Amino acid sequence: MATDPTIRPHQSDTDTEPLLPPHLPYYYYSPASSSSSSDPNSYLLIPSYPILCLRLRRRRPRTLCLSSCSFCFVSLLSSLLFLLLLFSLFLLLWPSDPAIHVTHLHLNHLRISPPPRASFDLTLELSLNVQNPDFFALDCRSVVSSVSYRGRYLGSVHSAGGTVAARAESNLQAELRLDSVKIVDQLVYLIEDLTKGSVTFDTVTEVEGSLGLIFAQIPVKGNISCSLNVNPKTHSIVRQDCYPE
Repeated sequence: MATDPTIRPHQSDTDTEPLLPPHLPYYYYSPASSSSSSDPNSYLLIPSYPILCLRLRRRRPRTLCLSSCSFCFVSLLSSLLFLLLLFSLFLLLWPSDPAIHVTHLHLNHLRISPPPRASFDLTLELSLNVQNPDFFALDCRSVVSSVSYRGRYLGSVHSAGGTVAARAESNLQAELRLDSVKIVDQLVYLIEDLTKGSVTFDTVTEVEGSLGLIFAQIPVKGNISCSLNVNPKTHSIVRQDCYPE
């Protein structure tokens, strides 16, 4: 193969080894074989082809993985704490029924008609303490008091209520009046109680109202029951036991 004399460098007479050609930017140089050319300074020009380079993906550092796991753990813990706080706030704001206590019972009038008429005339005054445990004002629409004798309903009375502020308490009054209530079916028990000098009455007082929230009115109700032992001669209350229902 013929060589290009323009790229051959100057060779002195004393040089015994072939000289390398000057640098060309787009070719590789390879010495020609002795069988194809007798000139030891002859070279083959090999064009350079673009080499495809593959970019390998670097592995993430272990510290970055640990940071991602820590972020996920903190996010999960924050979400759980937020849900717990929301649930606690929901329980705290959920409306509760008012607590009712009887602070005073006064028997104004009692008349028991003997057989064969067997009837009652009764006037009873109640003083109630209503406690509102909620964070909203309580509007007491009515106070209903009923009385019974040995399981038999005798009558009831409705009284006006009032407004109890949030997390506060208020006193309400109720008066129960019964006139000529016949209890013929309980005649035997009435004679027995008159003989013992103690007549037992059961009263139930119910307070109905509503809590005024921002978007709705939620009805609430509170009950309290009392057992009264009354002396028919002195018309006084000998013993009273009250308990909320």
